[in-house]
Amino acid sequence: MTDIARLDCGHAHVALLEIRRPPHNHASLEMLRELADLLERLDADPAVRCSVLAAEGRVFCAGADFSSGAQDPAAFYVQAMRLFRTAKPVVAAVQGAAIGAGLGLAVAADFRVSCAQARFSANFNRLGFHPGFGLSATLPRLVGPQQASLLLYTGRRIGGEEALRIGLVDQLVAEDQVRAGALALAAEIAASAPLAVTSTRATLRRGLADAIEQLNRHERAMQQAHYATADFREGVRAMAERRLPRFEGR
Repeated sequence: MTDIARLDCGHAHVALLEIRRPPHNHASLEMLRELADLLERLDADPAVRCSVLAAEGRVFCAGADFSSGAQDPAAFYVQAMRLFRTAKPVVAAVQGAAIGAGLGLAVAADFRVSCAQARFSANFNRLGFHPGFGLSATLPRLVGPQQASLLLYTGRRIGGEEALRIGLVDQLVAEDQVRAGALALAAEIAASAPLAVTSTRATLRRGLADAIEQLNRHERAMQQAHYATADFREGVRAMAERRLPRFEGR
């Protein structure tokens, strides 16, 4: 069974991609590889001008799949970094939770359409390790360094209204209209001249993929070091036990 499906969406020049790893749609190495492969193929398809990334069920992506090797930064993030080198715009339809790597995946898109009921969290520090997925670069670019620092240091969860206020989300719609809203935005983008859109995007993002990848190498090194700490073990244990972690700085 594939982790990423392409669905008919009823909009000309728009591709609808759906994450299919229910119930939590955790990001795995294979899922990221499939998504990057598909986006690269769509880059070569002149009939597609914009894509929508949605998810099956009630959750967008609740984080990395620690059971499938995602805790090894090298292989996981090699695939994640490919997402930043694709050529055409992507709109994320974010329902439910976008947590950790799921937030990184949502932020990798050009735009995010969501709802008040959604939840966003960069929970890495609360789990005892360094942020990843390039969020050290992408989150400040969206919400500014002050808000990004607050979200990263605390790991707090914020709802859709707060995400819209700080610039993490571009549009809020009703909970049952998130996918439709994302498709409508993608169709609006697709109505513009495709060569102009892709070239404008390339200009606006010039050097961005290189900068994110360079910073991600540092993220990976820090994560690898933190995986060996007692704080990381405590953070994961506390999450599983649904309690506040008791970190000791070792």
